[in-house]
Amino acid sequence: MRLERLTGEQARARAAELMDIYGVAFTEPPWNEDGSGVADFARRLATDTERPGFVAVLAGQDGRPLGFGTAWPTRSPFPTGRAYDRVRGELGEQAERLLVGALEVDELAVAPHARGRGLAGQILDLLCEGAQRSWLLTSPQASGAIRVYERLGWERLTGPEAKVAVFTRGWQAESI
Repeated sequence: MRLERLTGEQARARAAELMDIYGVAFTEPPWNEDGSGVADFARRLATDTERPGFVAVLAGQDGRPLGFGTAWPTRSPFPTGRAYDRVRGELGEQAERLLVGALEVDELAVAPHARGRGLAGQILDLLCEGAQRSWLLTSPQASGAIRVYERLGWERLTGPEAKVAVFTRGWQAESI
């Protein structure tokens, strides 16, 4: 298995591979993505790769992509739109204090046939390499993803009734 850390320019050049993985990784519940969801991801990726500090990790084997992750530092003020408004809705003004300046893992996708081999953890480790603090979010209905993050030692900031599950890594417990 090979993991590659990519810059924004490199990720744009490999967008077709990322889109292929996205398309197979998010077709099942709770995501239920279809062709329009993949097209939306392609548009977001084109914009996200221009963000300061953008980084991606692409995992593959025998020339076949298996998974990827994308991330960038969260800038101040805490952003709006996308899922940021739901995060602020759950964390309130703490979102600014806790998440600005941390590495924001935006996407993590592993093809269904490649799951259960520790690939998500490897992608996250390389993606977050060098970051003192990292955060990510997922759907509260994504029980498999939640189990993975908990097993990898990520701390959940939001309760089980929250509209979004926010996880952090690298915080001292007393600072949260």
